[in-house]
Amino acid sequence: MARVDYSDLSQVIASLTDGERDDVALMATVACEVHHSDDRFDWTGFYRVTEPELLKIGPYQGGHGCLQIPFSRGVCGAAARTGETQLVADVDAFPGHIACASSTRSELVLPVHNADGEVIAVFDIDSDQPDAFTQEDVVQMAAILKATFAR
Repeated sequence: MARVDYSDLSQVIASLTDGERDDVALMATVACEVHHSDDRFDWTGFYRVTEPELLKIGPYQGGHGCLQIPFSRGVCGAAARTGETQLVADVDAFPGHIACASSTRSELVLPVHNADGEVIAVFDIDSDQPDAFTQEDVVQMAAILKATFAR
């Protein structure tokens, strides 16, 4: 099973996104590179804050996702509402989980902040494996997102 090399991944993303300021272009690049970096990552993408208390699907890799998610629902909503990373080992045990794909067993959702510290999106990584994500994934993905969007 291929595991992500975070040093390589962060360098590739930094190189590809150097000088780019368009959030959608940045999101598309990050989703693609992260998705193909690790066999654990079954669905990888962004839900963008498009109006108060509402996320809409943004660039992603994998099967279809939910088109919109209110801040009040699910793992993505919790990350957007609280501004805190959600590391969920078993999605069936998460109160109010929204099953956009029945194959999802575990999930990592990180808030995406702009340079002003505002949550502009959440970055959602789903796995078809239970308890697929580690604290290292949290730290490394947060660093990649900060370097890409909060500059």
